[in-house]
Order: sequence, then C-alpha cells, then structure tokens
Amino acid sequence: MAQFLLGPRKPFAAAAAHREGEQLRKTLSWPHLIALGVGAIVGTGIYTLTGVGADRAGPAVILAFVIAGAVCACAALAYAELATLIPTAGSAYTYSYSVMGETVAWIVGWSLILEYSLACSTVAVGWSGYLVGWIESAGIHLPPIILGGPHAGGLINLPAALVALAVAGLLMAGTRESATLNIVLVVIKLSALAAFVLLALPAFNAGNMEPFMPYGFASGVDAAGKTRGVMAAAAIVFFAFYGFDAVATSAEEAKNPSRDLKIGIIGSMAVCTLIYILVAVAAVGAVNHAAVGASSEPLAFVLRTLHHPFAAWAIALAALVALPSVILVMMYGQSRIFFVMARDGLLPRKLSLVSARTGSPMLITGLTGLFVAGVAGFFKLDEIAELANAGTLLAFISVAACMMILRKRAPELPRVFACPQPYVVGTLAILGCAYLITSLPTHTITRFIGWNVIGILIYFVYGRQRSTAGQATRASS
Repeated sequence: MAQFLLGPRKPFAAAAAHREGEQLRKTLSWPHLIALGVGAIVGTGIYTLTGVGADRAGPAVILAFVIAGAVCACAALAYAELATLIPTAGSAYTYSYSVMGETVAWIVGWSLILEYSLACSTVAVGWSGYLVGWIESAGIHLPPIILGGPHAGGLINLPAALVALAVAGLLMAGTRESATLNIVLVVIKLSALAAFVLLALPAFNAGNMEPFMPYGFASGVDAAGKTRGVMAAAAIVFFAFYGFDAVATSAEEAKNPSRDLKIGIIGSMAVCTLIYILVAVAAVGAVNHAAVGASSEPLAFVLRTLHHPFAAWAIALAALVALPSVILVMMYGQSRIFFVMARDGLLPRKLSLVSARTGSPMLITGLTGLFVAGVAGFFKLDEIAELANAGTLLAFISVAACMMILRKRAPELPRVFACPQPYVVGTLAILGCAYLITSLPTHTITRFIGWNVIGILIYFVYGRQRSTAGQATRASS
C-alpha cells in the first residue's frame, strides 16, 4: 500500500541519463551560480517587501528577517549536500523523486511551479511599483487603468506583464547569455543597496524603534482583520531569502557541479543575509515603520523623506534596472522544473525539447512567461508573495527530510559537501518551515491546499500512467 501511494523511486543513475535532445548544456561556472543566487535573493524582498514586513511587525521586521534567514540557512545546508550528491536539474523535485518516491516528487514539483511562477509575478508587480514611482517623480502621470489589476480599480498592471514577457524572451535566447547579463544586474543592485545604507544609517533614530514589537511575536489577526506579528512578517519576508534553490535547479548546467554548487548556494546566502539586516535596520531606524509600510517603493520613499531626492531617484532607477534579474532567475528555475517533470513523463514530453541552437527549453520558457505575465497583470503583490512562500516552504521541508533519510539509508555515498550536524539542521529546517506555514494567513493556506488537490488529480489522471520511472517499474515486474 505504501509503495502504491508513494510511487516508484528514480535511481540516482537515471537522473543523469537522458535521451538525445533532452539534455541541458553545461555552460555555467561558479561566478554565474553565485550571481544566480544573489540575483534571485536580492530583489523584491528587500526593495518592496521591507515595507510589507514593517507594516506587519513594526521595527521588529529586523527580527523577522533574522528568523527567516536562519530557517533558510538550515535549508541551504541541506540543499548544498543534496545538490552535490545528485547534480541534475530539478532541485527539490528531483531529490524527492530519488529518495521518497514519485508521488511526493509530484507534490513538491507542483508546489515549486507555484513558488517560481508566483515569485516571478511578485517581482514583476514590485518592479511596476518602482517604475510608476520613478515616472511620477518626474511629473509624468500614467492612466491608473493600466497600472493595477481589478483589485486596485484598474484593468491590468501592464508594466508588470510586459517585464515578465521581456525576461522570458531573454531566457529563450540562451542560458549563458542570460546568466552573464545577470552578473551585471547583480552588481548594480548591490551598489544601490550599499548607497542606501550609507545614506540612511546616519539618520538612525532610536525613537523609531519603539515599541519594537507593536503587534507581538506570534502571528495573529488584529481588529482591522490584518494578519500581524513578527512571525506574520517572517512568513512573508521569507520570500526575500529564497533563491538559492534556483542555484540547485542549475546543477545539470554547471561545469563543475561538485565544487560550484556548494559555493553558489552557501555563498549567496551568506552575502544576502548580511545585506538584508543592514538595509532593514537603516530603513526602519531612519523613518517611522508605519510610513515605510505604507509605501510600494519603501527604500526610495525613505531617501525622499531624508531629503535625498537624487539618491531616491537613483535607487528607484537601480531597482528598475536590476529587479528583472530576479524575474530572470526565478523564471529560469520555473522553466527547469517544468522541463524535468516533462522529461520524466509526468507532463507532456514535448515540453522537454531543447533548442539545438541555444541549449535551452524554448517552448516551456515561453509558456512560463505567458503564465507569469497573466498573474502579475491581475493579482495583488502581498497575496502572490504569500502563496509563493507556501510552495517554497513545502519544498524546503522535503529537502531537509531527504537529506536525513539518505544519511540513514545510504551513509556510504560520497558527499562532496556534508551538512554539519545533519539531523539537528534538518529538524530545525522542518520545524521552522512548518511554523512559518502556519503563520501564513488562513486564506493563503486554503488556496495552497486547493492548488495541490488539483495537482494530485492531474497526477493520478495523467502523470502516473505516463511517467518514465513508472513504466520501467511495471516492465521489470
């Protein structure tokens, strides 16, 4: 019965053997991978969700960043061990397939589709907010009907939809070209954030930090019906940290995966955690958290409040130039998850075809771009981010569990990177992610469950009968 429910497991060796035309080209080195990680991590989370977090936790948004970063650090260590042990595309989906079985892998993969596509959409909406603020600061006012979806009284968030389509087009041009451009965009982002800290930190006012936790620590609903508290903020600013898992999805395209993946995953997390804490302290220390929380472009708002109009303009411009790098990395990860699931037969095999010219999956990248543009055009930023976080948290739980199961089942496997204290780190990752899931608003959890119910139905109706591993298992028996 357990075997029927969990489905077949994909042998490690099978993860590296693929048909002609379904193999990704090895084009990425460790600088590309660190830039992919930083490019995904440093983005809307710090440029836009700093304000959302401040609205939910007050000055304690700083503590929310620390908590979310600690949970992600535990998950990152588990990812680093598995990515070097199973260096093929698919990240958490592939690990779950090889360790726990096809059914769990499908649920994780289906959740990753939610994670990456909604993460792209969240960033696109955040980018649109900076674009509108930047244009209006120049005295130009665009018609509201094209600047927000129906929830905001408009028709469509056109800038968000267009940037998603533009990034999809860039990815279709080739992986290495996209990754090289991403390095340039990452340098721009980090320079802008360094400038923000240098300008805002001297204006730090201890009075702005009191009361430090106005809405308490645990997640709860206030009289206005808003979900608030430090953990409520952590559950959404958690979005700001993930991205290192996109490095794991690039394993098959890494030139030297055993070395480059651990550098990319752990290096990007270390750099970004420090940056986030500095920016959060500078923002809520310089300006009252209520004002920061009310802005759709909080960092530029802080600098305008501190009478640095040119710096605010430049920060907004840097966000406009650099935030698409997050969309690029997340959309890259999304297309690779789709690609691997199709290659395994769980989705139509046509989606796994790779372009002979660029070495990337063109069709699935284009379809991903259309889906992301649709979500970004019509939905709210905070709701999209919360739902994306639910998918990510489930994937992190699965990766931590896979790491611990493999330590018991196959301790003899050569581990290029061995997670320190694996059972402690894995347990902390699982408990931390589970607590963050329960801290999400009820409607988000309900939607996430609904998404997975639909996914499970698709799996049993379509994927289970057509999967490559399932067919091999039935043939051998």
